[in-house]
Amino acid sequence: MTQPTIQTRQTQSALWNSRGGEVWVEQQELLDRLFLPFERLLADAVAVSHARDVLDIGCGAGATTLAAARRLGPQGRCTGLDISVPLINAARRRAEKDGLTNARFIADDAQRHVVEPGAFDAVISRFGVMFFDDPAAAFANLRRAVRPGADLTFIAWRSAEENPFMVAAERAAAPFLPEPAPRDPAPPGQFAFADADRVRRILEAEWRDIDIQPLDVPCTLSADDLATYAARMGRVGQLLPDLDEATRTRVIRAVNQAFEAFTSKGVASFTAACWRVHARAR
Repeated sequence: MTQPTIQTRQTQSALWNSRGGEVWVEQQELLDRLFLPFERLLADAVAVSHARDVLDIGCGAGATTLAAARRLGPQGRCTGLDISVPLINAARRRAEKDGLTNARFIADDAQRHVVEPGAFDAVISRFGVMFFDDPAAAFANLRRAVRPGADLTFIAWRSAEENPFMVAAERAAAPFLPEPAPRDPAPPGQFAFADADRVRRILEAEWRDIDIQPLDVPCTLSADDLATYAARMGRVGQLLPDLDEATRTRVIRAVNQAFEAFTSKGVASFTAACWRVHARAR
């Protein structure tokens, strides 16, 4: 493993086990509302696959894991895996509150987590796989965790250009902030899987019947949710608490103006431009 790869993994772990993960826990209900269509899509994929033991990669606060567990019923089980301890703890609390004994959660790195070979018969992920620092090794590890013929279904963002809402805040804030590191199209990162051909090359060594289809999902945020999203989420949300008051005010004003392009009658609307990827284990 190269030193940059180790540093990348350490950076991701530090982010999601500190402020980044804590913010996602705080905004769990907002994110669940925003991404509900994807949760339903993955729960449907579990039902169609007739799986009994499902692994959810990058499960966050557990929405997709819990949805899959409900769909499986008591005869099945869904295991959520995420690098963020705060998010996994939140997911466990939700499962306990909902009485879902067939949902369990593990705090670990999916790229390296060791499970019994062939323990699962399906893998799902909602916006979790783009953050692998070595995606080929990660999907090889996931292949070892499943049985031959197991289903893999994940949703990943397409490009930043196709998702203007997702980058509106940082582009609006850029003139008021120190120059950030440029977005790297390679992993890890939100848009690391924008190139479908690259995704196919990553998968084809260990997975077959690879099907990559564009998925365009209408999403909405209420005015209150948008205000929270603008101030708390993403790169800008991470930077705001550390800015002086004058700069913070200018940034918030610029970001709010940028989101006006997506807002009508108090509701923000945008299209989430994604890939829906399905494959089977060789």
